[in-house]
Parts: sequence; C-alpha cells; structure tokens
Amino acid sequence: MTSVPAVETRFFAFESDFVDSLRCIPMIVRYKLDTCCVKLQLSDWAKFNYQEKDQLAELPCHSTEEIDAYAALVNGLVWKYTSTVPSLLKNLDPAWVHTHVPAEVREKVQEWNCPVISTSQWVQLDVLERFALVKLSRSGHEGRNFPRALAEFGLATAC
Repeated sequence: MTSVPAVETRFFAFESDFVDSLRCIPMIVRYKLDTCCVKLQLSDWAKFNYQEKDQLAELPCHSTEEIDAYAALVNGLVWKYTSTVPSLLKNLDPAWVHTHVPAEVREKVQEWNCPVISTSQWVQLDVLERFALVKLSRSGHEGRNFPRALAEFGLATAC
C-alpha cells in the first residue's frame, strides 16, 4: 500500500447534529477507514467510548505505517468490544480521486434537482469534500445531507 493524500482532521457543518457526541461515524473517520480498507459497522462504532472515537478522528492515516497502525487500532477496538474483527473492504474504487465528477454524484445532483457540478468545480474541492459527496451519493445514507454538503462546499445555494 502506498501513501494517500494527507487529509486534515475536520468535521463538516452538515455533520453538526451528531459531531458533539460522535454517535455516527464522521466523514473524516470514514475516509480513514476506506484508506485502510476496514469496514466498520455503526453498531461496533457505538460501542467505542468518546475518547476512542475522537482518537480515530484525530490520528493520521496517510503513510503506509500510519495506515497499518490505524487498521490495527480499529481491529483492536472492535475485538475489545465484540470479540470479532471487522471485514475488509474489497474492490475499493476511490471515485473521489478522479478528476471527473463520478456518475453517482451526477445522478444524486439530478435527483435533488441541484445545479450541475462542473469538472473544474469538482477538482477544486479537496479530497475529503469529494469523498463526502461520493459517500452521500450512495444508497443507505441520509439524503438530506447531500444538498447540505453541496451548499457547504459552495456548489449550490439551494436544492
């Protein structure tokens, strides 16, 4: 595994309803989990204490050593609370690193009747912002956060 772009630990405004308690997995942690190919269940995350969750948000995860250490920490925490280990993500296609707007994001934009995101707008977003839009475009995620993210990233005022 090679290093990935260093991403500053930050929380988005659209996550504000759960960031104080960390009851849901914030995008920064989800990004790091994808980076180390670990699939963490929300039910397992809920068992972690606040300090453990905060540590997972703050720890770096971009060099090979950091990625390995992050995966080991997550696996250790899940083992501590469940006596199981999380599964690995397979065939991960990091659509957020591409220089074109992924199809799933374009489709979600249309679904919400939001302004089209141009390629130049897409590449001006940072990696974590693109990651968030890709994740929010996929099924199983609370839909109301997608237009909120677009507004936060300066891509739409209202959808």
